[in-house]
Amino acid sequence: MPFASTKKRDPVGEPELFEYAVGTLARKMRTVRDLKRLMKPRAHEGEQGERDMDAVVTRLIELKYLSDTRFAADYTRMRKENQSFGRRRVQQDLAQKGVSKELVETTLAAAYDEADEVELARQYTVRKRMKPPADQKETVRTMNRLMRAGYSSNAIFKLLRTWNVAEEAIPEVGGDSDSYAEPDERAESDD
Repeated sequence: MPFASTKKRDPVGEPELFEYAVGTLARKMRTVRDLKRLMKPRAHEGEQGERDMDAVVTRLIELKYLSDTRFAADYTRMRKENQSFGRRRVQQDLAQKGVSKELVETTLAAAYDEADEVELARQYTVRKRMKPPADQKETVRTMNRLMRAGYSSNAIFKLLRTWNVAEEAIPEVGGDSDSYAEPDERAESDD
């Protein structure tokens, strides 16, 4: 059976947009940009829709239902405490969600400046049940995984050293890449 065609909704005004926005915020915290993105298909097109959305956002901010500052602080705290993500990962996520660059910087400074990044990385590995790598290939995979979680290469190397990973198993860092290259297996098999 083919998908049913979606019926185009009639545009709604400010009161209906406000009701929709409150319901949306009750389910999940959002940024101003994200909420506007969700309201846009429901609003009138053109200037009327923009005015309605702006009025709804202004009212929500006045009622303290919507705050990018609170969103950034709560999001950062949850990602750091519950998921043990590093600073760079949280920074990328906040930027993607439409939080201003200045707000991201101040929020991350408050949350991560006093934190021990190596300890956070260790907590991440425990949470993900990661084991110390046995060879270079596993080391590269571990390093890439920690980079995706937002940890600096400096913190990753320190963590590997606490695991007593052999220096020859730790790959050389080439360039300013955000990941490490898999070892070339053909070079090892030519012996």
